[in-house]
Amino acid sequence: MTESSEGWYENLYRMLLGNLPFSLVLIDRALRVVSANRNFLEKTRRSEEHTIGEAIRDVFPDVILEFTRLETKICSVFDTGLPHEAQMTYRAPGIPTRTYYYTVIPVKSGNVVEHTMLVMDDITEKVQLSEKARMVERHLASVVESANDLVISTDAEHHIISWNAAAERISGYLIDDVRGRLLSDLCETAQRHEMTEIIRRLSSGDVVKSQEINLVARSGRLIPVDWSYSPIRDDDGKVNGAVAVGRDLSERRAFEKHLYQSEKLAALGVMAGGIAHELRNPLSVSFSAAQFLLEPSHDPAFQQECVQKIIDGIQRASTIIENLLRFARPSPSDRVEPINLVALVHETVCVLAPQVKLRKIKVYEDYEDPSVPISGNADLLRQVVMNLILNADQSMPTGGEIRISVRREVAEAAICVCDTGCGIPSAHLGKVFDPFFTTQPVGKGTGLGLSLCYTIVKQHGGDIGVGSVAGQGSTFTVRLPLTAIDS
Repeated sequence: MTESSEGWYENLYRMLLGNLPFSLVLIDRALRVVSANRNFLEKTRRSEEHTIGEAIRDVFPDVILEFTRLETKICSVFDTGLPHEAQMTYRAPGIPTRTYYYTVIPVKSGNVVEHTMLVMDDITEKVQLSEKARMVERHLASVVESANDLVISTDAEHHIISWNAAAERISGYLIDDVRGRLLSDLCETAQRHEMTEIIRRLSSGDVVKSQEINLVARSGRLIPVDWSYSPIRDDDGKVNGAVAVGRDLSERRAFEKHLYQSEKLAALGVMAGGIAHELRNPLSVSFSAAQFLLEPSHDPAFQQECVQKIIDGIQRASTIIENLLRFARPSPSDRVEPINLVALVHETVCVLAPQVKLRKIKVYEDYEDPSVPISGNADLLRQVVMNLILNADQSMPTGGEIRISVRREVAEAAICVCDTGCGIPSAHLGKVFDPFFTTQPVGKGTGLGLSLCYTIVKQHGGDIGVGSVAGQGSTFTVRLPLTAIDS
């Protein structure tokens, strides 16, 4: 090899060493530095002339040598010919602490280790990122465990992977009880297919809306849960799992049930005046007829007429009382039954007719079809109609008209309650269904009637809206899903 060739290879060697992205130090048997690349010199802030030929004890701080026992490890590599790997933290004067992953590699000539090569890879940023990632993971885990809602994750086959503390508290099942089970297996039997279908749609990448599905607790109690779902995707965007977040609605349902009954009793109080007036008429007629029967009479036809008047009066009073009890009698809030909406609305109008009649309000009913079939809780839907009529009644203190209609609209049934009252200012239209919002004077209204109407209609899968012109009146429209078969 010529002198020029040797110089070329030496330059190539120096160029390669100078561009390596890690630190490299060549050490001889006397534990002196034979060579050091530019990366090492820059990170240690040393010059080449004050590094090459120096003992490693003069190059590295004593605290590093003592902590890592680097000299002992280098000597061991010379003796055994086996490489050694470890991690160390190094801080040169005037620069922040750095973390290195280092390897001591034997450099042999034949079977003899003549030098060792110390290769140090700066992993400071990786360590910091790893620590940040662990902090984020711990934070997210803390958030999930501290959440009041159920947070559940599943794998691609829909088996439960994680089950947070709220899920354990609400359901009574520990994570070891449910890990590996299908989430649908923990739902109410009648709703398991719904959960299975939701997870299937998630797996295919579809967007799934929140849905209420009952969870069966360990005790066997049904827990109403409002579930929302999100898919878990891998780096390629493929869905490999799902996250389900569920909100326990038990307390809300109990509170709503209490509100329904409270509003019902309040409405019954409003109706009391009209009912009393309506009962007084048939009772007065019956009383007069009974008085006539007590007097001697030889006219059988007149006696028969008096008896019939008494019977008619009693039947009329009985009908009024029965209608009143239908509203006062509580029924399960989750009972679903076939309902003829026309009959239900007409029935409710008959109950409220005496009250609105006293306030000089005329009620007009318009039913195109004698039967409009829906499914739901009749007691709750009666309360919706009752609240809308009473709301219209309150908007007409000096009298007016209420027009009530029931229509079929494609796949929906529509109830319209239109009044000629004072109307609703445009600024208030967006708030009328908010809880506790009322324009009535203090003590005259709770502001819960229309809010409860909204909640009940939504529970039945329907919608409710309002249109109004101040000074001209308002129209409330309730839309509910039709059923296929008339009830």
